[in-house]
Amino acid sequence: MRDGSDSAHRRPAGLDDGTVEALGKLSEALETVERVRGHLYSLHQLVGEADFKLDAAVSLFMQAGHPELAQRIEQELIGRNVVPGHWTFQLVEEFDDGYYAEFRALERDARDDLAGGRRHLYEAELKERRRTHGRAGHEAR
Repeated sequence: MRDGSDSAHRRPAGLDDGTVEALGKLSEALETVERVRGHLYSLHQLVGEADFKLDAAVSLFMQAGHPELAQRIEQELIGRNVVPGHWTFQLVEEFDDGYYAEFRALERDARDDLAGGRRHLYEAELKERRRTHGRAGHEAR
């Protein structure tokens, strides 16, 4: 096996350092948005979990003799929109279909147009600079 990055992670001929760095920064930004997406899904699941826990709170308040508070929770909190007109699943869908989809498409288009679709060129070159050539655990591939 040859030393160095595989062909999918080698920069195409003529691709300059500035473009490789810019593509790397765009990829890094997308990775951050991927984390945002994960947090948005966490929000979605946690709000749903809290909403179902309110059912237990209502029941316990009823049993404890606090029907007014139980009714208030049922009417004001259970099933409430988290932002006007939207439950969290709608926020997730709008994010996925809008901002996230556009971000992914633009990052992919930039890679396709400038680097022949190759991903992580900046990181692959960083790996080559930082690894100890010939040492176990530092193999290129």
